[in-house]
Amino acid sequence: MNASVSAQLISTATPVTRRSAKSLPSPSVLRQRLPLPTPLAERVQADRAAIRAVLDGRDDRLLVVVGPCSLHDPVAALEYAERLAELAPQVCDQLLLVMRAYVEKPRTTVGWKGLLYDPHLDGSGDMAEGLRLSRQLMLDILARGLPLATELLQPLAVGYLDDLLSWAAIGARTTESQTHREMVSGLDLPVGFKNGTDGSVGIACDAMRSAAHPHQHFGIDELGHPTLLQTTGNPYTHLVLRGGHGAPNHDPASVATAREALQRQGIAPRIMVDCSHANSGKDPLRQPAVLDSVIDQRLAGDTSLRGVMLESHLFDGCQALGGELRYGVSITDGCLGWDGTEVALRHAAERLRG
Repeated sequence: MNASVSAQLISTATPVTRRSAKSLPSPSVLRQRLPLPTPLAERVQADRAAIRAVLDGRDDRLLVVVGPCSLHDPVAALEYAERLAELAPQVCDQLLLVMRAYVEKPRTTVGWKGLLYDPHLDGSGDMAEGLRLSRQLMLDILARGLPLATELLQPLAVGYLDDLLSWAAIGARTTESQTHREMVSGLDLPVGFKNGTDGSVGIACDAMRSAAHPHQHFGIDELGHPTLLQTTGNPYTHLVLRGGHGAPNHDPASVATAREALQRQGIAPRIMVDCSHANSGKDPLRQPAVLDSVIDQRLAGDTSLRGVMLESHLFDGCQALGGELRYGVSITDGCLGWDGTEVALRHAAERLRG
């Protein structure tokens, strides 16, 4: 085949369409439709300040980020929020409770990506409704009097929700991402970077150093337009220990190793322990034992341990998505039920009171 024929075949080939597009509302439009009332906006700022005080050591309470692995049922989520809001003032002398409101879930391969992506739980991918429902649910939880926490997975989604958040996490799979580090550098809220899936803390240390510095990077503005973003850096990042490769890292030796790694790089030794994942051997009912270990270390004088995270829902365990779902049971990672959660948190507060 001569060159001219080959070129003609290439130029007339039909391109393969591998994607389609549907318009979504811009962050500005969604915020206008579902505004954050001024009193709640002021409380979000106060909650952020309270968390910063805990991370700095100016407030010696333990930060506790607790709630469902993921939100999939607004009714159950609000029942959980009401229970947590009732408990919060009873332990607030020792524990600063923040509710997990996770609407995005990272997947190792495929699976349900969270309420924001698939609110109908049927694979239809109605993201416009997912954005609306996620923001409305977060507003409803805020109205119950609770600070909110979530994992920030898709940078383009941040502008739809970040005004509602008092704390956020960057997961083990995205801590190494430059895009996420740039994003965090422009957020006005404390953010925890999880250690790598192998249990190492070096990547998280790099992430914290990067996010603390100013950046110029690609992004979208509130109207959804591509824009050059310039950030000033986030001074309130911290390390979240979640174990790795099936091994825990909440024990005193592991915490000491992490603390020393932070100090060597000039990073403030502010550490949170995720009581789930490898730290509990992926058994949600073992989370109270991990919490007890953290309390032991704090009572022994370890001031670097500033917070914990627990995966908790109305009832123990998890269930597969599909068919008739049990009320108040996680459809992602297994959770500790409310009864066990309340006992664990009350016990932690009692121990810290001495």
